[in-house]
Amino acid sequence: QVQLVESGGGSVQAGLSLRLSCAASGRAFKYYAVGWFRQAPGKEREFVATITWTGNYTDYPESVKGRFTVSRDNAKNTVYLQMNSLKPEDTAVYYCASGPIATADISRYDHWGQGTQVTVSS
Repeated sequence: QVQLVESGGGSVQAGLSLRLSCAASGRAFKYYAVGWFRQAPGKEREFVATITWTGNYTDYPESVKGRFTVSRDNAKNTVYLQMNSLKPEDTAVYYCASGPIATADISRYDHWGQGTQVTVSS
């Protein structure tokens, strides 16, 4: 069983950066792909980033491409989401999730963290 805990959220002004962390328990975590998703009030949860268990493949939607970077340190059982040039529309609760493949398909992820709030003010 994999358990995930996100941290690093907060309130920042537009243009600044935050780095989110997703810490996992469970020795098998390093063999799982990890995805980041976000959910703003009144909206559906949407894909933000994904990374394979080896870290050699990543994917992002156009809305964050060039601004967000996902990485992982399997020795620390941790995945990171570096978010630069933040915009007010990035405001949401951010979740990490683990699954068998790196994909934007939310249904392919089995384990989820509790989320961390990111608020970007203009």
